[in-house]
Amino acid sequence: MIEPVKFDNKIDLNAAPTAACLQATRYFDSDDASVQAYAAKVVGDAQTDVEKVIKLYYAVRDEFRYDPRHFLLTKKQFCCRQILLDQRGFCMPKAVLLSTLARALAIPSGIGFAHVLNHLMPDSLLDEAGNNAPIFHGYSVLYVDGKWLKASPAFNLSMCEKLDTKPLEFDGKTHALFHEYDNQNRRHMEYIKDHGAVPDFPYETVYYGVFGDKYPDVHTLNNDE
Repeated sequence: MIEPVKFDNKIDLNAAPTAACLQATRYFDSDDASVQAYAAKVVGDAQTDVEKVIKLYYAVRDEFRYDPRHFLLTKKQFCCRQILLDQRGFCMPKAVLLSTLARALAIPSGIGFAHVLNHLMPDSLLDEAGNNAPIFHGYSVLYVDGKWLKASPAFNLSMCEKLDTKPLEFDGKTHALFHEYDNQNRRHMEYIKDHGAVPDFPYETVYYGVFGDKYPDVHTLNNDE
């Protein structure tokens, strides 16, 4: 049984966003010039927030390769401006990227977390005991047209086509959550437990509270760089 991960300052997804959901932070560095320039480039002449978040979602989904092995766990890796430079990342950096780009356009945002199970996990990514364990997954939360939406831009289109899995689409009006089955009707992604969302990336909780148990050596790393 997976215990809840406790976060401070959780977003009430049934209420309007607080000021924290629009503030620039170390990780959600929406005031950075490169972040603002990329966001403006992606949305182009889009007028509504719905149009803007759709364009941002597909840019993050497909222009930034999903790479679960680019797993550094440094503070730097979770800053939007660095993710723009990396051009790749696993679910959490890609969620930070989407949410920060939205925030750069004055669209309230945050990041949510859930434990998920990938029933099609490749053998190379099983745990040390050879088990397919639940994964701590990060997704974006975006406040659009008076409601919060969950969107996971993790799996890029080219990867989905290669693996014959369904790419996750986003219409800016409804949640974009992982598909339960793939194109061959095989069980794919299963949500085990949702832990809620917060307005900034909770590095200390993720680093020590989540991955410190799975990777004991993480406590000895230089977690700043």
